[in-house]
Amino acid sequence: MLVLSRKQGEAIVIDSDIEVQVLEVRNGRVRLGIRAPQSRRVVRAEIEFRENSPSRPAPEEQAKVSRRKLSDSNASFSIPCG
Repeated sequence: MLVLSRKQGEAIVIDSDIEVQVLEVRNGRVRLGIRAPQSRRVVRAEIEFRENSPSRPAPEEQAKVSRRKLSDSNASFSIPCG
């Protein structure tokens, strides 16, 4: 695991197409902003773990359904941070 220190306003870049920026540090919590292409799946670790449990559909299938719903409605979305 790569461990980095970043201050508020600083960022890291992953694979040249994903940027993770420290938006705020307050009361022991860090808010992150993530910029990534829609083709890249970005979720919190606990969501990934839950989605990979045997009682749920495979993440690829869930993502296909979510993308289909999004494209059908021409809606926009944001990834909650924090």
